[in-house]
Amino acid sequence: GGRISIAALSTGLGQGAFEAAREYATEREQFDRPISKFDAVRDMIVSMDRKIERARLLTHKAAVMYDDGEDVTRMSSLAKLDASEICREVAEDAVQVHGGYGYTTDFPPQRFYRDAKLMEIGEGTSEVQHLVLGREIGL
Repeated sequence: GGRISIAALSTGLGQGAFEAAREYATEREQFDRPISKFDAVRDMIVSMDRKIERARLLTHKAAVMYDDGEDVTRMSSLAKLDASEICREVAEDAVQVHGGYGYTTDFPPQRFYRDAKLMEIGEGTSEVQHLVLGREIGL
């Protein structure tokens, strides 16, 4: 259950980073319009949303399997690996959307970014998850 917990934490953390970026992009204006109206910013935020949904689905599947008493070795590693990496990617994108403000303590992305790295380490690093997954698929 530990890897599933980290996957759930990662998904929630990523959701928070996504929401902070979306809110900032709709409020911050450049050239008399919200930055969310610029293609590059919009596409980045849409990509963040897609990634978080993938993390949520994998985490949910692993949790259901766990509740059903199934062997979750493979699925919990998949969920933990993908959700934690997605969390870091989304947090990094949130910093990017915020520009220079993303690194300041006045805005949340810097905290999301720092916390996201911990998600990749807890309950086994990404490298450890690759070892587990390789073993689970017979490599």
